[in-house]
Amino acid sequence: MASPNSANPHHGLSWTSSSAPSGKGADLMVLKAASVLSTSYSDNDFRDAILLADQRFVGSSGKTRRLLRLDLLGEAISCNGEIVKEMGAVAERLKLVRGVVDRLNSRIEDIKCQIDLAHDRTAPALQGMSSLFEQRMEIERKQETLSAVERYFVMTEDEIDSLTSTIRPVDNAFFTNLQKAKNITLGCDILLGFENQTLGLELIDRTSVHINMAFQKLYKWVQQEFRTLNLENPNVNPCMRQALRVLAERPSLFQNCLDFFSASRERFLSEAFHCALTGITPQGTEDTTTRPIDLTAHDPLRYVGDMFAWVHSATVGEREALETLFVVDKDDVFKTSTTSLNANLWTLPSDEASQGTDFKVLEALNHLMDRSFSPVVRILRQRVEQAVQSNEDVIPAYKISTLLNFYRATFEKLLGSGSGLEDCTGGLEKEAKRQFRSLVRDNILSIQGEFQQVPSNLEPPRFLQDAFKQLGTILQTYESSLSASADSGSEAQSILSQAFDPFMSGCEEIAKPMTYPEGGIFLVNCKLAAALCLDSFESTISRASQIREDISRDVLNLVDNQHITFRQKSGLDTLLNFLDNGKLAEIDQASVIQASQELDDFLPSALMDAMDRLKGLQDSEIARAIVEQAAEKFCTDFERLEEAIERQSGDEDVSSPLGDLRFSRTSADIRVLLS
Repeated sequence: MASPNSANPHHGLSWTSSSAPSGKGADLMVLKAASVLSTSYSDNDFRDAILLADQRFVGSSGKTRRLLRLDLLGEAISCNGEIVKEMGAVAERLKLVRGVVDRLNSRIEDIKCQIDLAHDRTAPALQGMSSLFEQRMEIERKQETLSAVERYFVMTEDEIDSLTSTIRPVDNAFFTNLQKAKNITLGCDILLGFENQTLGLELIDRTSVHINMAFQKLYKWVQQEFRTLNLENPNVNPCMRQALRVLAERPSLFQNCLDFFSASRERFLSEAFHCALTGITPQGTEDTTTRPIDLTAHDPLRYVGDMFAWVHSATVGEREALETLFVVDKDDVFKTSTTSLNANLWTLPSDEASQGTDFKVLEALNHLMDRSFSPVVRILRQRVEQAVQSNEDVIPAYKISTLLNFYRATFEKLLGSGSGLEDCTGGLEKEAKRQFRSLVRDNILSIQGEFQQVPSNLEPPRFLQDAFKQLGTILQTYESSLSASADSGSEAQSILSQAFDPFMSGCEEIAKPMTYPEGGIFLVNCKLAAALCLDSFESTISRASQIREDISRDVLNLVDNQHITFRQKSGLDTLLNFLDNGKLAEIDQASVIQASQELDDFLPSALMDAMDRLKGLQDSEIARAIVEQAAEKFCTDFERLEEAIERQSGDEDVSSPLGDLRFSRTSADIRVLLS
């Protein structure tokens, strides 16, 4: 076949006519090629066709390309034929399966008939069996109920013997069985709610008898244990604690036990206190392990302190022992510092109409402590009162009252307010303060004769110095005590009114008949000593400030007195009086000349005379300040007088007697001589 490119260009008409049919075929080929080229390789069918063509093409000849479609169709027909054969075999097999299924269905129907027949025959037996099973379950429930009732409401012989037999010990089993008996009585309330109350009444009667016998056994056992109980041993029998807790449910029995225990503790503590005082045991022998307080304490303060130290130690030990004794669990430990007395309660049911309230353990402990220490308190009160009344010294008397105040506060924290020891200590404290005030008054009365004696050197009298030493010791004792922290200042004021004010009043009485300035100097010296004494203590700083203000006023009076002395001894007093009264015209030349002569005689020794006049002041700085202030006032007066005379002389005629009137000294000279 000729190619279009091989056509003769010179035969254009023949090329056109001969190539016309082939132009359509070429267009179709172009379309097919374009369609093939436009197909994406991502198309699965196209990609499979390409791969299949690559596998089939052995070569790229024209024959191969022409037979490709036929080969593919032939292979598809062969495959379909094989599939048809296989499907025929499958159909035969399905026919066999259908026959088997039909036979199975018939067999299943036969089995169903047999099962229905068996159900009909066994139904009556199954119903009877179900009825028997329900009856058995009901019997088992009744047996469980009966067992529970027996366990809860019935006590065995061994449990009853544990509660009632005195041969059996009081141990954990006893308390367990007693709790079971109590639970039975509580559970009988449920039985009494039924129509038939016979069982409940019989159980209550029988159980009540067992419980009463158990409490009687427990009561006797506790009393027996109290006879041999050693509170100094920290290992207390736990059953004893539990017994007290349980016995508290019967207040009458519990109170009897407490009375018995309290009597034994009273005897033990009183004998121990007597042995601590005298060193003699209850058997009459000497105890070499203790130092008798009566023999080792020689002064009243040491004697009272040793006795209260022993009582405090015994109180702490007794309190801890009782708290340990009355504790059942660790969580029930009594706190003596609790703010509420009802914070720890044994909430126990009461079986007596007269005892319908809760038992308050802390109150019972405090009451037991008061009863146990009652003989000790009596002996302590007698001994301390005797020591207080026999003391004749002021300072030990106050120290004893301070010591008693400390122990009163200690017992109040330990035992609570209103306890026997706290009341006793408070009463002794008041007695000691009365004795202190009485000794101070007696001391003042004994030195009243000295109030009339004037010291030669104007220093504070001996009795005042001794009083200040005594007051310093008292204030030091006060500020180191508990009273200073809790007191608002009233105690310090009371001390000053008793041991300070009377002595200062006595000094004022001494100063009244004295001439001035001796009396003023004496008072300033006394007040300076008082301020120095009170400045050393925080509680009396305000009073010391008041005294220093009084000293300032007294110093001003001394300044005025010295100023007057300067005016009188200088001879200027008359002229200054004329000037102050507006009678300057009455001053003549003769009076001025005379005043000038007296001023000349006065100035050389004026300063030394003034210092000698105030030599009685204990504080030289105050004396120097008084002289300086008086001199300054005197110089100011002289300047006024000098200016007034100069002004008067300038106003009068030159021939007047006052026309050339002048002092021999100028104000500058006087300031130099008095400085």
